[in-house]
Amino acid sequence: MAEINAQLVKQLREMTDAGMMDCKKALVETNGDIQKAVEYLREKGLSKAAKKADRVAAEGAISVEVSSDFKKASMVEINSETDFVAKNDGFKELSSKAIALVQDSTIQNTEELNTLSLDGVKFEEYLKTQIAKIGENIVVRRIAKVQAEGSGVVNAYVHSNGRVGVIIALKCQKQENAAKLADFTKNLCMHAAAMKPQVISYHSFDKDFVEREKVAILAELEKENEELKRLGKPLHKIPQYISQLELNDEILRKQEAIFKEELKAQGKPEKIWDKILPGQLDRFKADSTLLDQRLTLLGQFFVMDDKKTIAQVLEQKSQECNDCIEVVEYIRFELGEGIEKQTSSFADEVAAQLG
Repeated sequence: MAEINAQLVKQLREMTDAGMMDCKKALVETNGDIQKAVEYLREKGLSKAAKKADRVAAEGAISVEVSSDFKKASMVEINSETDFVAKNDGFKELSSKAIALVQDSTIQNTEELNTLSLDGVKFEEYLKTQIAKIGENIVVRRIAKVQAEGSGVVNAYVHSNGRVGVIIALKCQKQENAAKLADFTKNLCMHAAAMKPQVISYHSFDKDFVEREKVAILAELEKENEELKRLGKPLHKIPQYISQLELNDEILRKQEAIFKEELKAQGKPEKIWDKILPGQLDRFKADSTLLDQRLTLLGQFFVMDDKKTIAQVLEQKSQECNDCIEVVEYIRFELGEGIEKQTSSFADEVAAQLG
């Protein structure tokens, strides 16, 4: 059996925000395998959803730029060792020049960026001079570019602290509508910056993934219900489904029949059922798509109109424009995401990337 030391327990606690004894038990049950321990805690409903194994450890800034015709957008993440340097005027100038260079070129990645010229030298050399001036290692970590095709529109948003950036592209059928959708697209970007969807829709899921997540989500709800019951508060409903991927027309027809039987038993006149049923079905869909609400852009309730999902908002906007509006591309950068928090310094990680 692997040794379960205090450092390992502490690491799992930081990754999951679970209790100390729960972390120790999980590690014992999984023979010290920390990734399996994370899954064990999730399945027991003991891991907080907001905590992730890929804890952020980077500083720096994210920059975005959008063309005046809303047909092209670029985003760049530049990492520094400290937040202090990220606020330095020299670092800000570097970020500004880098995003402008990316936006005005056809490059798609950081390797190609290094070959471009800036201030009379290759960008790679320019970056080295800035590192020398600023006094910290700096890495252009990643680049994203989106081009709106045909009658499409693209917009972007970067949060005021420079730590989160989003690009979203929409497609519609009528070119005259594309120009009207720029502000709406930016609002969607602002929503995504705050609510952190991982994918556009449930179509990115497979059945095995949904089944695994269902185990974790239901365990989480059951665990929260224990505390709610103790406090005398209303309990969470425990859903049968968690994603639109599981729902189909037959399931919705059966649920509608159940609602009709309930309305009949309540003595509600049949002539008013059509005013009640749509709301009941919407509520059923909301209760049955918790995974979509957490992970998908279209499945989340819009922060600017929390009675409607993004999918419903797009449908409404399509009706207003007499068009068919779709989200065709979505990219979200969060500063340092995917860089694990190590006992070594971030300076070592940056130096490794610089080679």
